[in-house]
Amino acid sequence: MVADAGTQYVLELRDVHKRFGEVDAVRGVSESLKAGEYFCLLGPSGCGKTTLLRMIAGFEAPTAGEILLAGRSLAGVSPERRDVNVVFQSYALFPHMTVAENVGFGLEMRRLPRAEVRKRVSEALELVHLTAESGRYPRQLSGGQQQRVALARAIVNRPRVLLLDEPLSALDRALRLSMQQELRRLQRETGIAFIHITHDQSEALALADRVAVMREGRLVQVGTAQEVYLRPATRFVAEFVGGANVLDARVDSGDRRLARLPGGLALRIDVMPDTLSADDAIALAIRPEAIRLLEPGAVNGPDVYAGTLVERSFAGAFVECVVEAGGQRLRAHLQAGDPSAAMLREGAAVAMRIPAGEIVVVTAQG
Repeated sequence: MVADAGTQYVLELRDVHKRFGEVDAVRGVSESLKAGEYFCLLGPSGCGKTTLLRMIAGFEAPTAGEILLAGRSLAGVSPERRDVNVVFQSYALFPHMTVAENVGFGLEMRRLPRAEVRKRVSEALELVHLTAESGRYPRQLSGGQQQRVALARAIVNRPRVLLLDEPLSALDRALRLSMQQELRRLQRETGIAFIHITHDQSEALALADRVAVMREGRLVQVGTAQEVYLRPATRFVAEFVGGANVLDARVDSGDRRLARLPGGLALRIDVMPDTLSADDAIALAIRPEAIRLLEPGAVNGPDVYAGTLVERSFAGAFVECVVEAGGQRLRAHLQAGDPSAAMLREGAAVAMRIPAGEIVVVTAQG
């Protein structure tokens, strides 16, 4: 979402670059956030997402480009003078201070009246459901409670933008899922714009109004969680977000709605980009859950292909199957309660239904 004339954004990144010696950590990032938006920056370790967060916070200066907060440039503005707060992965709580003292520390440093500090600390603790723990110390809290103290300490300052750097990575799975709900609730109740940095694609998809996928210092796709998941723009996005099957193919020479794979398999596609011509090389993305497996002869049609089930493994909520067809191997996820999941056996012939509308043409690069 690049800013346009007449639109006020809470945060704007304009062609931001960051170079460390010979390494380009961030390369030409441009994006804008509206007030009250939950924005997730998703990418593997080393892709530049934390460097980008540090530039927004003021801990690093861009090599080139501009960062604006509420329309004003942040160039030369120190971290403590920015209307931005950060929740770190390590929480960074003061062990010798109580919960209330940790939350109120920033307000005390700003020399707000004591009555105002008490009022705002009380409101922040109520928001994160920690009023009863206000007199306890960090060592007396669980990991999830410590995380909520860190959130309260950031929210109490009422920043325009809250930056969260891998905030849930230290928590176990059950607590992580619970904290996802807490984060979403807090963001909705406060109306603060959140920028959430993560390498966990399920976390980003569950939380974000919009997701930006980052690779090698660039944003390769930005969109709603549904757009990024169902319509990946590149091979990298398709594989990183949800682990799609990505297959090399060529546009059929006689029918542009057919994609021919090495080995002879031909898949029918609903939407083939107009820029492609006969025999052009393409890549296809197919989500594992889009593939339905049936016994041979159980169904016929243009979207049904013959194959062999070569692997089958139980993964809790679903059964992962690997099917070989025309020299290609495709992963299919069947719901654990699906009758097909119980009937199919390794080595058996299967019918594989892949709806044409579920096959997405992606760019090979990016």
